[in-house]
Amino acid sequence: MSWREAAVILAIFADPPHHVIFIERAAHLRYHAGQIGLPGGTADPIDGGEPATTALRELHEELSVEPSRVRIVGRLPQHKQTSNRFLVTPVVGIVEPGTALTIDHAETVGVFTVPLATIVAPGSIYDDVAMMKLRGTEMYALDYGDHHIWGLTGRILKTFADTWSAPDSQLRADIEAAFRAS
Repeated sequence: MSWREAAVILAIFADPPHHVIFIERAAHLRYHAGQIGLPGGTADPIDGGEPATTALRELHEELSVEPSRVRIVGRLPQHKQTSNRFLVTPVVGIVEPGTALTIDHAETVGVFTVPLATIVAPGSIYDDVAMMKLRGTEMYALDYGDHHIWGLTGRILKTFADTWSAPDSQLRADIEAAFRAS
């Protein structure tokens, strides 16, 4: 079975305190049913092979956010989602202040946000030892309120937090510049 391309968006609201958008996927979906994740999905030929286009299309389908209301500021390394053979490219986008989120109810049953400061705080993303033992691979998690965010999304958040915290992080500088420009 060949690998399929997919993209997700780490969508951050421009207005303080800069929350990141997460979705809860519908229970009837073929892939990742009922899981918490970042908006996104499988690449479509209409996306022209561009992960940002895929991520923005999916954000619009899942939460009715118009692509014109999001400024893409970066991309993280591609991640393999081995159980379903997806190559997932995370993109980072800044969402204009006052953007409403409307759940589509076909793919998405819930939406919530987590403060950016919580995600990048030292130690907030931790080694998910129980899932590591179960899955036999390195796993990370973030707990926020009643939400346990793990799996591929946990790995993406770990990559994001590490990139953000790196000295002279270009991604952090680009995000902060986009906040100032909003």
